[in-house]
Amino acid sequence: MPEPIAADSRPAFIFDLDGTLIDSVYQHVLAWRQALESVGVDLPVWKIHRRIGMSGGLFVAALIRKIDHPLSADDAKLAAKRHAEYFTPLASQARPLPG
Repeated sequence: MPEPIAADSRPAFIFDLDGTLIDSVYQHVLAWRQALESVGVDLPVWKIHRRIGMSGGLFVAALIRKIDHPLSADDAKLAAKRHAEYFTPLASQARPLPG
């Protein structure tokens, strides 16, 4: 019988799309809401929720088309940066999905 391979002897890579292994949707929604509010955009969470899963750039571009509030390119970049900042403390609340 071959010897077992030690867990640390082979590199591993886990690729996860939001909602595949970890349920972080609501943490992203809350972080985006805070980030958008910080640049003057007030959106209900359901409008944000519908677009979770898009990349940050696509997400902001899609929202810009749907809101009445003009958003400069600088504010869009700032919102994306702040999303990452606001998401970090919420990430520990995300839980693995079953299976």
